[in-house]
Amino acid sequence: MSSSGFNSAVNFEERKPFHIENNVKVKPKTEIKPKTKKEQNWIFRRVHILTWIKTYDSNKALADLIAGVTLGLTIIPQSIAYAALAGLSSQYGLYSSFVGSFVYVIFGTIPQVSIGPTSLMALLTLKYTMDLPIEFTVVLAFISGVIELAMGVLNLGFVVSFISHPVTSAFTSGTSVVIICAQLKNLLGIKTKNIGLNPLNYLNKISLGDCTLGFVCICILLLLRQLNAIKFRTNNNSKKILKKCLWYISISRNAIVVFGSSLLAYYLANNIDDRSSIPFTLSKKVNSTMPTIELPPFVIEYENVSYSFSSILSELGSGIVVVPIVAVLANVAIAKAFVKDSTLDASQEMLTLGMCNIAGSFFSAMPTCGAFTRSAVSQASGVRTPFAGVYTGTLVLLALGTLTPYFEYIPKSTLSAVLISAVLFMLDFNTLKELWRKNKMDCFNWILVFVVCISWGVEIGLLLGIVVNFFFVSIRLTNPKIDAVLKHHDGYYYIHVIPCSEIYYSGADHFRSTIKSICVEKDYLYPIAIDCQKLTQSDYTILLVLKNIISDLQEKNVQVYLQNINLTTKKNLLETETNVVFCNSDIELQLAISS
Repeated sequence: MSSSGFNSAVNFEERKPFHIENNVKVKPKTEIKPKTKKEQNWIFRRVHILTWIKTYDSNKALADLIAGVTLGLTIIPQSIAYAALAGLSSQYGLYSSFVGSFVYVIFGTIPQVSIGPTSLMALLTLKYTMDLPIEFTVVLAFISGVIELAMGVLNLGFVVSFISHPVTSAFTSGTSVVIICAQLKNLLGIKTKNIGLNPLNYLNKISLGDCTLGFVCICILLLLRQLNAIKFRTNNNSKKILKKCLWYISISRNAIVVFGSSLLAYYLANNIDDRSSIPFTLSKKVNSTMPTIELPPFVIEYENVSYSFSSILSELGSGIVVVPIVAVLANVAIAKAFVKDSTLDASQEMLTLGMCNIAGSFFSAMPTCGAFTRSAVSQASGVRTPFAGVYTGTLVLLALGTLTPYFEYIPKSTLSAVLISAVLFMLDFNTLKELWRKNKMDCFNWILVFVVCISWGVEIGLLLGIVVNFFFVSIRLTNPKIDAVLKHHDGYYYIHVIPCSEIYYSGADHFRSTIKSICVEKDYLYPIAIDCQKLTQSDYTILLVLKNIISDLQEKNVQVYLQNINLTTKKNLLETETNVVFCNSDIELQLAISS
């Protein structure tokens, strides 16, 4: 008792909340609980820079510097061209470029992904903000970012998996055709808006100077693109250096063509008295330079009309849904193409894209997402981490600070040539050929989406493709393929029924009718063994169908064997069905049949 009492006293003294020292009560220090492993994983997952910044070294820094500068030379002329495609001034394309580059460094997961203006985003921006001031475009970027961020917070990354490759391929090809057709007017120098469908009207309005410059630029771009494909017989050091130089020239082809044609236009403008006599059309004059930080406009005054936030959303229409969905689709597709040695976190990519667009709206940016062409340049440049975006964004800011006054000398036909040359290789007819040989149903879906994108709009084509895809998936779920084989063991025959895919409640009736048809065909002469490995869903419909199958067969005196059934369904069947044999392996099944 004394020992126990002594121990209790000691323990009691240790648990006292206060102790007396020099007649002063001192409260013990509160211990700070360390973050749990789950909390740390969540922070590292969301702020992705924390996963690689500790191991960042000089080798990675040098590789990222080269990749970032190379990407900067690609993104600057592209951004100017995409701004023109969206009906915006050149600087807005550059505003959209540097913000995404900086934000993706902190939250992005794939080093190759480059967030900025794209032909697809520019085309959708033009569709939903045509003849509206820049404020509507900024609000569209903000709303798109909020929706993308919400999709990431709600972990809706799995939604993208429901969009099939044929739909994506047809959508990309249809969008490319629409962009090429939209750029023909600037390429040919046609200034009249309403020409009609008669080709002769186009011929009469073509500007020889714009047409010549545009096609010369396209030829140069296509030739420079092929420099990277040149093969050398030997592979010594000099040839390696030469090949690297040719590669740099090839990936910088957009910058070279834009700079060269702008230099020609600048020379002509300063050596010809009448500027209107310049043989090709130049871009609009750009007044502003560096971007300013300001909240997105939630109230817009335009043409003596005050638009409230709800009125702005009404004016943007379906764009507030279509633009973020298309952006997420494109961004995740690009990330999938470049992810290595790990699983893609689609929800994190949605979060990052949302933050890029929300931050961009504070700098008057247009909606953005990842671009295949720029991501391919990053990959080829040897990028190691997302930190390359810091160098890319810095280069864009330098261009904004020094080159903005010269943007007005960029010929419109040159920008059209850059766009056409970029999207020309996004036409994916090889997938159509492959689908024609292997899957006529997906081939039909591809053709449908492609035609609708060209005829009624790219967003309608995409949504229709998704709906048709869901319809095809529903058909497959409702009519699952089921194999039935007549087998024998030690002189005993039985019918082995094996579902080739998962059986869900939508295909339960088909499953029952198929088994009944098999038995009728064999005059109910043989016992039935059903492999239940694909019946993983233990819902009431599946259980009811199994009971009905057993009941149907027992009426005909046919023995039923259930193989590889899950424990929950087995337990429920044992409560009511007594004349059923359960087994797992084929050996157990054969022993049960022959016994």
